[in-house]
Amino acid sequence: MTDTPPSRDAIRSDQLAKLRALIAAISKTNRFYAPHLAASKLTPDIAGLDDFTARMPLTTKQQLVDDQSAHPPYGSTLTFPLETYTRYSQTSGTTRAPIRWLDTTESWDAMIGCWGRVFDAAGVTEHDRVLFTFSFGPFLGFWLAFDAAVKRGCLVIPAGGLGSESRLRMLLDNEATVLCCTPTYAIRLAESAAEAGIDLARSKIRRVVVAGEPGGSIPATRARMTQLWRGARVIDHHGMTEVGPVSYQSPTRDDLIHIIESAYLAEVIDPATLKPVREGERGELVLTTLLRTGSPLLRYRTGDLVQPVYTERGDMGLQGGILGRIDDMVVVRSVNVFPSAVEEVMRSHAEVAEYRVEVVNHRAMRELRMQMEPSPGCADATALAKQIERELHAVLSLRVPIQIVAPGALPRFEMKAKRWTQVGNK
Repeated sequence: MTDTPPSRDAIRSDQLAKLRALIAAISKTNRFYAPHLAASKLTPDIAGLDDFTARMPLTTKQQLVDDQSAHPPYGSTLTFPLETYTRYSQTSGTTRAPIRWLDTTESWDAMIGCWGRVFDAAGVTEHDRVLFTFSFGPFLGFWLAFDAAVKRGCLVIPAGGLGSESRLRMLLDNEATVLCCTPTYAIRLAESAAEAGIDLARSKIRRVVVAGEPGGSIPATRARMTQLWRGARVIDHHGMTEVGPVSYQSPTRDDLIHIIESAYLAEVIDPATLKPVREGERGELVLTTLLRTGSPLLRYRTGDLVQPVYTERGDMGLQGGILGRIDDMVVVRSVNVFPSAVEEVMRSHAEVAEYRVEVVNHRAMRELRMQMEPSPGCADATALAKQIERELHAVLSLRVPIQIVAPGALPRFEMKAKRWTQVGNK
C-alpha cells in the first residue's frame, strides 16, 4: 500500500477507465452480458460511473443458477473460448444449487493481487510461516490465499485433512506465525489445545486471518480470538467465489474493512427499493468486478448487509465489516434478528463452548430458542444461561429460552458454522 492514498476522484477515474475496458472486452463475446449491455445502450465510451449504475440492470444469484441450468455446466458468462480457462471454483451451495466459476490465468493473477492487499494490511511478509487449516476443496478463497502467500515468499503450511490436535502440533513444530481459518475454527482450535493439554504460550502465531463468517468484525468474537491466541491480531476480510476477494482489514481500526476499489466498483442499495443508501445507512452490497474479464459480474447483488463510510484514505469502508446476510435475517414478532447480533452476545461469555439457535415456526407464530453448551470451566451453567437470556432480551427485545446441553453435544465446525436451524413449517 502506498503512503499517500489516492483521492476519491482519482479512485473513480481509475474505476471508469477499467469499466470502459471491461465493457469493450465483453460486449461482443460474453453471451450473458452482451444483450444486457446492448439493451442498456452501454458502450466503452460510457460517460461515467453514475451513468453505468443508472442504466445497467442488477445481476442476481438466481440468474446465475438459472443460466448454468440452461447452459450447463458453466453457463454463458464466459467471455473467452473454454480452452482459455485454467482455474475451476465452486460455491458451497448451502442454500441453493452450487455455482461453478472459471477463471483465466490473468483473472486469477489479478485476484492474487487483491489477496496481496489482505496480507499487506496484516503485515505479512516473506519471513512469515502461514498455516492453512482448511481442507482444500473447490472454494476459491482458500486457493487464492495459498497462492498469494506463495507469491509473497512465505513458508506455506497446508494442514488440511488433519485433526485439530495434529494441526496444532504442526503449527507448533513449524513455528507458524500466521493462521488462516474461519473465526469459528480459530476459537475451536484454541479450545482443542486446552483439551489436549497443549500450551499455546509456545505458539508463534502473531496474526489470525479470518473469513467466511462475520465473526472477524464482531467485537466479542474478535476479543475472544485475541485472548485465546495470546494477543495475536485478528485480521478480517471477505470475498465470494463469484466475485473474488473484496475487502481488507483497516490497518488502524478493528471495526472497519476497506473495499479493494482498484478491483471492484461497489454500491450499497436498499434491498427493498433498490435505491442507493446514504453514507452510514445499512444496505446490500452490490459489486462489479473490474479485473475478472474472463468471467465478469456487473452490478451483482451479493446479499451482504453493510454500512458504508468514506474513510480518511478516500476509499469506501464498511463499518463493522459484513453485518450479516440479507437472506439470513429472521423476523420474529416483527423484530429483525441477524445471527451476528446473537453471536456478539454469546462470544462475550468465555464460558460458552458452543451454541445452536432454533427458529421455531408454529402456524403463524415464529419464536427463537437456543441450546447452549457450557465450557468445562463454567462454574454455574444455570446462572450463565439466565444471564444470557437477559442480555438477549435487552438486545433483541425478545425472550429466547436457553436449554443447557452436555459437553460435546453440539457440533463443531471447521468451515462456515451452521448454528441456525429451522423447526416446523416455514
